[in-house]
Amino acid sequence: MRRIALSQGKLSRGNLSSARGKDAKSVACIAFVAVLGVAFWSGAVWIGETLVRLSSGGY
Repeated sequence: MRRIALSQGKLSRGNLSSARGKDAKSVACIAFVAVLGVAFWSGAVWIGETLVRLSSGGY
């Protein structure tokens, strides 16, 4: 297993597994943000529906 050498804050040498790890983390982050977005809008729709129901007399 190669180690990644750092010179002046930049990667001077790496291997494919570290690149795949970064890609997997990026995809996981995007998926997590998408789940948070869906949860937020689901909550917003639920609150809006509840407010409409309560303002129309509960029917």
